[in-house]
Amino acid sequence: MNTPQEVIENTIKVGIKKYEMPWRKIFLLGILAGIYIAMGGLLSSLCAAGVNGWTTENPIISKLLAGITFPLGLILVVLVGAELFTGNTANLVPATMRGKIPPTYIWCNWCVVFAANFVGAFLFDYFMVYQTEILSHPDYRAFIVKTATYKVNLDWWVVFLRGIGANWFVCLAVWLGFSARSMAGRLIGLWLPVMAFVAIGFEHSIANMYYIPTGMLYGADISWGSFLWNNLIPSTLGNIVGGAVFVGTAYTYIYSSTSQR
Repeated sequence: MNTPQEVIENTIKVGIKKYEMPWRKIFLLGILAGIYIAMGGLLSSLCAAGVNGWTTENPIISKLLAGITFPLGLILVVLVGAELFTGNTANLVPATMRGKIPPTYIWCNWCVVFAANFVGAFLFDYFMVYQTEILSHPDYRAFIVKTATYKVNLDWWVVFLRGIGANWFVCLAVWLGFSARSMAGRLIGLWLPVMAFVAIGFEHSIANMYYIPTGMLYGADISWGSFLWNNLIPSTLGNIVGGAVFVGTAYTYIYSSTSQR
């Protein structure tokens, strides 16, 4: 496996490569990332809702099944290749702190990729979930509506803190993926922390671009304003802190060769 110092150096190369990439390509890869995360969300929803009768006395069962299956999305993003906002909150920090890319680029990238992720997730929500009636079974419909409604009724501060937790786990997963040199190692590294954050119940902004709009399409009494203010904004801000501060900045400061001189 790669050492922490080697992970930082590899991440810097990734940041430089992203900086040199045309914006059109970044946007298209961002759409794909939104789709991939929604794919993981859909599989997760089906698995969690499918054991509804078992969860009355054992609520962890549905959470574990959701967690076990959701990592499909991040695995596709990292191994197939796509631009994910939450991953980029950490991935671009080392190159920025080392002066390899302009400080303004990180904000531009986050905005473009975030918008592209939303486009991709909603396109998948509407055409591949709603129009195909994948969740039309009463148990599936009830699950996605209940999930969406629950998420927009959490306190703003709670969503923010849960957003920190979610992307802390996700970016650690990406870091583990960078540390492994084999396909099996990368799969395990990417899978375990993401499984944990889903089972725990943290809030991931891009995942919620699948869960909440899909719940709305299937009848959840949620306005776009409440989705944005009550969940998407606080989860996004929390995700930035969790990824950029607790992973990107922390590990660049600790392990960057510059900080050790």
